[in-house]
Amino acid sequence: MDENTLKLLVKFTQDGQLASLEKHITLGGSAAAQTIRSKHYGKSGDTLLHYAARHGHLDIVEYLIKRVGMDVEVYNNDYKRPLHEAASMSNKECVSYLLREGAKVDSLKKADWTPLMMACTRRNLDIIQELLCHDADLAVRNKDGWNSFHIACREGDPVVIQHLLLVAPDVWRTESKTHRTPLHTAAMHGCEEVVRILLDRCGYTPDSTDSCGVTPFMDAIRNGHISVARLLLDKHQASPTAADILGAQPVHQVAVTGQDEALRFLVKDLNVDVNQRATSIQLTALHYAAKEGHTSTIKTLVELGADAHARDKKGRTALHMAGIGQHTEAARMLLQLGLKDSEDESGTTARQLSRKPDVCPEISGHS
Repeated sequence: MDENTLKLLVKFTQDGQLASLEKHITLGGSAAAQTIRSKHYGKSGDTLLHYAARHGHLDIVEYLIKRVGMDVEVYNNDYKRPLHEAASMSNKECVSYLLREGAKVDSLKKADWTPLMMACTRRNLDIIQELLCHDADLAVRNKDGWNSFHIACREGDPVVIQHLLLVAPDVWRTESKTHRTPLHTAAMHGCEEVVRILLDRCGYTPDSTDSCGVTPFMDAIRNGHISVARLLLDKHQASPTAADILGAQPVHQVAVTGQDEALRFLVKDLNVDVNQRATSIQLTALHYAAKEGHTSTIKTLVELGADAHARDKKGRTALHMAGIGQHTEAARMLLQLGLKDSEDESGTTARQLSRKPDVCPEISGHS
């Protein structure tokens, strides 16, 4: 078979045109079938069976396996099997058929992802149940240390989470290689109903930390998920002033991510000190916001009572941090607030800290 014909077979497969596919393969005889069994396409190295499973064409999947003789466990360049494709695209009939034909339910693709993990990215309980009925292992972990429950918590479908906890009540007892729990993941992605389920049914320790010292509350608040943060406060006694390994508290972290409403929540509702220092080098939230160039956050912090003249352990003000970050608008706003360029403890000014002097031209006129 020439390349044009082989490419045409891909189109027939993707479009679900079994009759046309079968006709061209039959015309090529046994040599054509042999070629198709070993043919991998493009950079991904997919086969016709991968395409058929991905697009949910059960009749073509069956034809390729039964009539052409393709291996149900054929894999592409990422070690994806047809079962991975069918599971990830929620094609239940293909999943069921491939399993009946002997597909390994816990086969691993690149990065050690199983078909069940792929299914858990799609919120499709039917596919998940089908794989579990064929003894898929929920406890298998990928290269990052995530199991299928961890992945499902990221996607945030309460029905899936309830079912997985019913099937395997202890599946929540897992951490990634960086010690992140499913509760961290659900909080980070704002999956409020899943967080509620985890707090109700699982025995997570309040303010458990990952390898960076980050708590689920920090994950929620720095991503702007205030309702999740409230839930963790009310039902899990989370601390709004816990610090990570660098000494940064939630008030500092939300300044980094520019979450203005979360800042107001922390300072106004929870009475967190807006001028609280990160213990590492004594940075304030305003330092962090200036370094990231979040002009609206700088304004919010000042409105909440942030001290624009506060200096860190090295004698740097927020204006120095704006210079380091090359943020012209942030520097302009700080100057408008009355902050003047000055030297830190090493004798360096904000303008000198800027790698490009023209980034903060206003500073020179105020030094």
